[in-house]
Amino acid sequence: QAGRLLAALRWLALALFIVALAQPRFTKFDTTKATASGVDIVVAFDLSGSMEAEDFEIRGQRVNRVNMARAVLEQFIAKRPSDRIGLVAFGTQAYIASPITLDHDFLLKNLERLDLNTINGNQTAIGSVLSTAVNRLRELKSKSKIVILMTDGQNNAGKVAPLTAAEAAQALGVKVYTIGVGTQGQAPTPTTDMFGRRVYRMVPVDIDEGTLQKISDLTG
Repeated sequence: QAGRLLAALRWLALALFIVALAQPRFTKFDTTKATASGVDIVVAFDLSGSMEAEDFEIRGQRVNRVNMARAVLEQFIAKRPSDRIGLVAFGTQAYIASPITLDHDFLLKNLERLDLNTINGNQTAIGSVLSTAVNRLRELKSKSKIVILMTDGQNNAGKVAPLTAAEAAQALGVKVYTIGVGTQGQAPTPTTDMFGRRVYRMVPVDIDEGTLQKISDLTG
């Protein structure tokens, strides 16, 4: 019996020796618990060619519409920590840039990746992106469902009319907030001349405020 005990102690010592060689580390993890508010939001972000226009200024520097819209959206996201937010980018077509999520760090990384070369096509499919955004919210059980449409143009692409998509949103209880991105009149847009120099040409601003207002009114 003493022999068996001695053998067991030897095996225990060997096991402890192996564990010591492995040099285990105990790490304390900090966790943050996020509670959803019940408000689900999808942002429809315009990346059509006209968003290249630089009709905004920050600290004396010209800023294009994409970067201005991104900066405003980043501030909005920071103020909504308990809302689930998703992102749909669009030009001639719409695509899902980020799923609806409470992980806003992940959301912001996807927002930062968006630029004018992300999407093929320079046109503006407002009806299509509105349908895509509403569809992302359709099956969710939410206290409030919201789409934020950020665009600088008029609907000139896609198979769905903007007001038809707005009627679908209304039927599904989705509110659409519309934001026109751009100034009135004409906007300086960068281009390259025959010598490869960066120059600006003035282009008319064509935000369809009437349709954006109707979309917003129709969905409450």
